[in-house]
Amino acid sequence: MARRRPGTLFPLELDILDVGTVLQSADGSFYGFALAKQLAAGGDGGLTAHGTLYKALSRMTEAGLIEASWEDPAVAEGEGRPRRRLYRITGEGATARDREHARLASEAAATARPAGAAWSQTPGVIA
Repeated sequence: MARRRPGTLFPLELDILDVGTVLQSADGSFYGFALAKQLAAGGDGGLTAHGTLYKALSRMTEAGLIEASWEDPAVAEGEGRPRRRLYRITGEGATARDREHARLASEAAATARPAGAAWSQTPGVIA
């Protein structure tokens, strides 16, 4: 497994938080297969196997970024399918997502700056 810099997310974890936020806003929670379908539709190649997804979901649950619970068995039985493990992004997960997006934007801005250019007093203007 790749080593993680403290306070950062792996790209797949950020994708899970981004897509999970959208799914959660529509349904109140999300489950692994729906998440996998949306990640695969994005086509960025971040999801190499469903096992990768479920390992990431487990790590993120242990880290407090998402919470997991089993759906009501009566719902699954009524729909004639196995129960789903439902996930919700926690406040800590939303904060981590926002912090990671800010870090990535900052890194992108720093790499876009011409070498040796000094920052002016006006934000976004190179002196």
